[in-house]
Amino acid sequence: MKRLALFYIGLCLVVAACNGLAQTRDAGLETVTPDETERSTEKADLATITPEEAGWSAEKLDELAEYVDSVGYTALVVAQGDKVVFSWGEVTKNYQAHSIRKPLLSALYGFYVADGTIDLDLTMDKLGIDDIPPSLTPEEKQATIRHLLQGRSGVYHPAAAEVASMIAKRPERGSHAPGTFFYYNNWDFNAAGTIFRQLTGKDIFEEFERRIAKPIGMQDFDTDLCHYNLEEKRSQHPSYRFRISARDLARFGILYLHDGVWEGKQLIPADWIEESTRTYSKDIEGVGAGFGYMWGTILEGGVLYKMLGGTGLFFSGIGVHHLVIVDDLDLVFVLRFDTDSNWTPPSPESTRKLYGLLLAARPE
Repeated sequence: MKRLALFYIGLCLVVAACNGLAQTRDAGLETVTPDETERSTEKADLATITPEEAGWSAEKLDELAEYVDSVGYTALVVAQGDKVVFSWGEVTKNYQAHSIRKPLLSALYGFYVADGTIDLDLTMDKLGIDDIPPSLTPEEKQATIRHLLQGRSGVYHPAAAEVASMIAKRPERGSHAPGTFFYYNNWDFNAAGTIFRQLTGKDIFEEFERRIAKPIGMQDFDTDLCHYNLEEKRSQHPSYRFRISARDLARFGILYLHDGVWEGKQLIPADWIEESTRTYSKDIEGVGAGFGYMWGTILEGGVLYKMLGGTGLFFSGIGVHHLVIVDDLDLVFVLRFDTDSNWTPPSPESTRKLYGLLLAARPE
């Protein structure tokens, strides 16, 4: 059985369900070696199938496209299995990923945990990780890499790329010991980026291109469009800003829909897929969501579980960039918004409506 991981940062709609983290894999499945991930596959469009062939309603998908257009979205892709059923808008444009950067980095961690380069139980103290004054306390330095990935470090130092709501909710320094409390914490996620570069000696964006983008044939990904953002008055750990197109993000979703397998080969280590999407914190935000390693987890009965009609994976960037993977429906759904200039976020009600339209179009 596959699982679903989800994190939606819009306060009204965070959430939902993890259904069966353990799974049996084909014993004969071929594993991709590190050298093989360096090969650049020929760039070609994902296979497509008509909505009717997949059992979807073309008319209702057109209604979905008209609606998302009316509320400001600029691209969407719907895939069934490994085939595109429907796409609309600027699917080749490399939009800002915002918080979707986190599962992209989580995927990279899997390669280096598997080969022993990264030990998740190393502490900030052992790693020499600190920050600008007021520096980390001795207790805060007992946080491990694992705690960072789980959002459970207990380090509540200011961080780059924090929005106002995150700052307002940030606990007081020293209020929770490492590993004891979940807080969606950009300090954790940014420091995880610093540590990845420190331990591997690799650039995050170049390594994403080598390990994932090229092997799965991403067509638009360009490392020159990605960058680090250092807010030196807040923290010495920069955020890592990805830009990625809707159709390339759909490929990433399909990779996770198939548990890290691409074209019959295990690309992302199977153990990492299972471990990183397991629930370590439950009922975050009080709406039935959980959290894994920089993935949210949908808990059965939560808001998005009810909205999406099944389990799978989901992450959102500032509430308008959506990556949805619903295992029960064999579905990948990507929704993008142009946040490069002045923009107005759609209402929570519009988000509920668009998911309702999506589910109304799916096979019976």
